[in-house]
Amino acid sequence: MSSIGSRGRLLIIVGIVLLAGCSGAVPGDPSVGTPDTGNESTTTPANGTLEVHYINVGQSVSTLIVGPEGETMLVDTGHYNDDGEYVLEYLQAHDITRIDHLITSHNDADHIGGNAAIIEYYETDADGIGAVYDPGIAASTQTYAEYLDAIETHDVTLYETREGDSVEFGSVDVDVLGPPEPYLENEARIENSIVLKLTHGETSFLLSGDAEDDQEEYLVDTYGSQLESTVLKAGHHGSASSSSGAFLDTVQPAAVVISSAYDSQYGHPNDEVLERLSDRSIPTYWTATHGNIVLVSDGEAVSIQTQQAAPTDPLDIRDGGAVEPGTSGDVTERVRIGGEGTGEIDAGGEPEETNSGSDSDADSNTSALAVAAINADAEGRDGDNLNDEYVVFENTGSETLDLSGWTVADDADHTYTVPDGFTLEPGETVTLYTGSGTATDSELYWGSGSPIWNNDGDTVIVTTTEGDRVLEESY
Repeated sequence: MSSIGSRGRLLIIVGIVLLAGCSGAVPGDPSVGTPDTGNESTTTPANGTLEVHYINVGQSVSTLIVGPEGETMLVDTGHYNDDGEYVLEYLQAHDITRIDHLITSHNDADHIGGNAAIIEYYETDADGIGAVYDPGIAASTQTYAEYLDAIETHDVTLYETREGDSVEFGSVDVDVLGPPEPYLENEARIENSIVLKLTHGETSFLLSGDAEDDQEEYLVDTYGSQLESTVLKAGHHGSASSSSGAFLDTVQPAAVVISSAYDSQYGHPNDEVLERLSDRSIPTYWTATHGNIVLVSDGEAVSIQTQQAAPTDPLDIRDGGAVEPGTSGDVTERVRIGGEGTGEIDAGGEPEETNSGSDSDADSNTSALAVAAINADAEGRDGDNLNDEYVVFENTGSETLDLSGWTVADDADHTYTVPDGFTLEPGETVTLYTGSGTATDSELYWGSGSPIWNNDGDTVIVTTTEGDRVLEESY
């Protein structure tokens, strides 16, 4: 059995076969030797930042990874219904002129929907595709045939990729943990997904494709604690057959990302998965309500940035408003998580500017309000110490925020209205105490006679006078 970090043994594909009426390269032909694409997995001090972009592509998945040296990797390309449209728009908006590594987690049409279009675009109108990586199990679909046609037409290098391989990605370790050899489950495509673990300093990201219970069990049995990761991309769009209790307990993620449609016909994410995540108090980000999700690692901590503030309590994520795929707009930092797999989550931070386009300057400015701290559990009896229960807000932008008439509310719809004329300067904070007192430039008082914030978890909701929800922070 190959161990994590062993030398890559990717097989270059040169065979040609007729499939579904068209010709293309055949994954799985071992007739050519092994190129040197591996590296040894070690924990070393990290230089620069690693970006992991979970693109909002509806009932599908696509993940863009940008390494510290600017190298790029794209894992899956969205649903065949979109023909790569959302992914291409995102890549172009972020000035991605070359895809160094195009990873196909498995050949279901909802994961390779944009493969052909993206290969065509980058090989004809941009700086090309470095190589394509495929688990080697074919599909009898037109989408798959078009994907192989594009590879053959543009003579793109295609590697069969299996457990024990690793992909050279600058200073970031990229280890391939699946599929194994021999394949699982009679070569079922989803149970033989390419599973990647990316390690940047003390932080790590696990991308599990559509792995279900059998592949998850195999991963747990084979790798054990080596699966521990800071962030997990939930398998199979949040299906009940993935993200098992044993798998979550082994990975020990500090956060989970789910990619699926808001009105998924399959009920993704499944309530059973959300309950398992809730039982373990794992903050959960959903592309359907958070929009594009960008994680930025400096090797010690991970900044989680989303287009829209939305609940992260797994049992409340459906309460967030829908973000349609392809919606443009900047991402804003919501939280930072420590580099360990079970790191603490601290709210607040500065917004991350991207090239994805933006709304008006006013909208960008209002989104600069962030929660810097929450103290829900006052010392002693909460009701006897109401001013030890508070929320600290910070203006993380570069312009003054006029908060006049804005409201702050909790999940139970208790509401506080900010006094007229109250402004918050860039970089300044204001503390909203639950009890009574005299308002100042840095202190506001709810005036409540009883506690507001639930000690077991709640949501801070801020709404403008126009009714726009600009902040929604769950703890």
